Amino acid sequence: MGKKERVDDYKFLPIADALVAINQKVNLIGIVIDTSIPKKSRGTDYFCALNIVDESYLNPGVSVSFFVENMGNLPQVECIGDIILLSNILMKTHNSEVYALYNKKYSSFALYDGKQGSNFTPYQVSSKFRGREQDKKFIAGLRNWLGDNQLDSGVDDSSSLKDIRENEHFNLVCKVLHVCEFTKDEQILFVWDGNDTPDAKQKKTHRRMGDFSDIRKEDKIEELPLQLESSPLPLDVLRMFPTVGTVLRVYIDSGSEKLGLHILKTGRWVKIMKMKCEIREGMWCGVLMPSTKLRYLGDDNKHVFMCQRDYDERIKLKFGRMPSMSFPWPSHITETDYPDVSFCTLMDVLTYPEVTAKFKCVVQVIDVYPWRVEDFHSPLGTCRIKLTLEDPTARIHAFVYAEDGIHFFGASQSTDVLTRKRNMLLGTSGSADSKESKNAPRDAPWIQCCIKSYYLDIDDIWGSRRYQIFGTKLVNEL
Repeated sequence: MGKKERVDDYKFLPIADALVAINQKVNLIGIVIDTSIPKKSRGTDYFCALNIVDESYLNPGVSVSFFVENMGNLPQVECIGDIILLSNILMKTHNSEVYALYNKKYSSFALYDGKQGSNFTPYQVSSKFRGREQDKKFIAGLRNWLGDNQLDSGVDDSSSLKDIRENEHFNLVCKVLHVCEFTKDEQILFVWDGNDTPDAKQKKTHRRMGDFSDIRKEDKIEELPLQLESSPLPLDVLRMFPTVGTVLRVYIDSGSEKLGLHILKTGRWVKIMKMKCEIREGMWCGVLMPSTKLRYLGDDNKHVFMCQRDYDERIKLKFGRMPSMSFPWPSHITETDYPDVSFCTLMDVLTYPEVTAKFKCVVQVIDVYPWRVEDFHSPLGTCRIKLTLEDPTARIHAFVYAEDGIHFFGASQSTDVLTRKRNMLLGTSGSADSKESKNAPRDAPWIQCCIKSYYLDIDDIWGSRRYQIFGTKLVNEL
């Protein structure tokens, strides 16, 4: 009798049969098609959910909910299409939907590579899992079936960063570059797909004050931040990022529980599903919602291949480092003294290995300080203006100073002419009146300019690194 019970206990149910075995413990073996992001439950446990399929129930699959005592014990799926073996899980219903519940006290699981020809050694097992020789035939059978019936790669319902829209939910195939917890309540995921985000309309929700001490207090305005995170990323981290294509910051929805982003593997391609897109401080960002799910993708995934291929082809092009939104050519309102020098991105500028260097970039001017053109020159007559420059890869401050400022704006310009030129750079539709144009909608043109880097402190050359416009002039009006 005991032997018969052990045989019956070992039986794997097809998912279609398990769906009608409500309130019964069953054993399942299936293919993982997506996973939620791990998070702290409302109690003391940690939670995630996997969606699995098999030959009997391919669409939409069944959800398996896991509650365990620490995040490291949750299943950490390496790739979509991997196989999970589940023992003693309870079939339940919630809001008329059937799901499987993993109980840490008596359930067990094991994860296997889903590719044909792989070995039968699981890459992750729970503490109560006991593998058996009979497992191999079930695993091999699923691998063979998967080889003949490829899972939906999700290409048709995925967007790229060039297509995102504000306040819309979208699916993004991207590479995880970095995961960082700046503070207890500030976790950020940095992702990239090789594309440039579209222009983000500026919204004047500034934070920091300008730094020219002789400007009248009532004329000082707060400046757009250079990054959304509370402190800039270290230079050694930035240097690991691609310098072409937008690196998107992805946040956690304020109403969601703390998510286990730290278990995400950097350098891996994933599909993030049902992510919300927002614009914060004029920068695009993603927001992970409670309904967001992940698919870990292999390098041989079709969409991953296309992203990498398109990026490799782009960086080989002569003008591949120009922002996509600036094509076919930047505005003609500026010209440089170095027409034959190749363009680079602002991320190239930030991550250049030498502290002093010269560059030519295509950027938008998204802010000017000081705002009043009457304050463009110091009391001694020296031109000193700070521009906030942006391209799809980064945002920096660059000074227009002294003779380079005269070269940029032209000598002996009237207040009205300088105001029109400032508004032209910003793409504001306001009139020459300073108060009106400051708050007017903006559509900044893409311009080319030359930038040089320098430092202020010989004892802290990287910490005191600054940027200045040179060899560039405004030549006509729009």
